Amino acid sequence: MAQSRLLKPRAISNRSTIERIAREGQIVIAVGGGGIPSYYKEENRLQGIDAVIDKDLASSLLARQINADKLFILTDVPKVCIHFNTPQEKTIDRMSIATAKQYLDEGHFAEGSMAPKIRAAIDFTKNTGKDSIITKTTLLGVDDGGTRITIV
Repeated sequence: MAQSRLLKPRAISNRSTIERIAREGQIVIAVGGGGIPSYYKEENRLQGIDAVIDKDLASSLLARQINADKLFILTDVPKVCIHFNTPQEKTIDRMSIATAKQYLDEGHFAEGSMAPKIRAAIDFTKNTGKDSIITKTTLLGVDDGGTRITIV
């Protein structure tokens, strides 16, 4: 069996419908698995491709395309940590894009775990100037819930 490639998402289908439903006040769950990898083989004819689309980057793209006020990335921890699961573990309440990139480059965030979430938060915040929040579902709506990624 051929190995799949990890692809950065380029477009989200049905984004206008998703935006309308979200603006009506409904909670919309979309791009949870990153979506179905496809390309236009011919005009108006989609063809599947053997690949995996990063769900966090897909969420960032969708949030940008529907002009979301914030990007919330949900995970199983309340806040992002550096030195995770060590005696030096430190939770992060707020960090700038520059700090997030620095911690990413230093290897504080594992691939397949927090690294893709940090990249998606950086992508959204860098391209919109709006905050991203990484947290767990029980902290949604809590003022200091989660880690906030900001421009500065």
